[in-house]
Amino acid sequence: MNLTILTPESVPAESRAILDGIEADLGFVPNFAATIAASPTLLAGFDGLRRAVGGGSFDPVRREIAGVAVGVAVGNAYGVAFHSTVLVRLGVDPGDIEAMRRGAEPRDEVHAGVYAFARALVLARGAVDEAVVRRAAAAGLGQDDLLQLVTECAFATLVGLVDNLAGRIELDEPLRAQAWK
Repeated sequence: MNLTILTPESVPAESRAILDGIEADLGFVPNFAATIAASPTLLAGFDGLRRAVGGGSFDPVRREIAGVAVGVAVGNAYGVAFHSTVLVRLGVDPGDIEAMRRGAEPRDEVHAGVYAFARALVLARGAVDEAVVRRAAAAGLGQDDLLQLVTECAFATLVGLVDNLAGRIELDEPLRAQAWK
């Protein structure tokens, strides 16, 4: 499906304030947000989830690892590039980032538990094998952590659905160094 990246002049009025908020937070309007702005409802849902997962109650490295895991699992090039870029900024080992982008787990036990849980959650459509849940718990992830991961996975899945529907949304300049596939 051909989805257009809207310009400030072509964005519906109902989407303008939301895009302004995203720009204030990130310093630019990502092409993904400018694309879904054609639907103020979708943009509002996206922004609500974005704000919820980025609200500070969840470890940012774990959040971004889940984003990469989901992106790889659903073939979402935009999401993998975005989350990889953030992981680089957060100082995550480049070898671990590359491993995750190939579909392999990072070396850290907790990070591996996050990656495995997020991947299983998406691929099994929520019916995560109990062994994966036990492994995450053994790595120190509590019920609250796993439920927060569900929120990140829902957010990353939304991005993946649209990116795949569009046949790939053009990466923004800050993401191009982490282009995937």
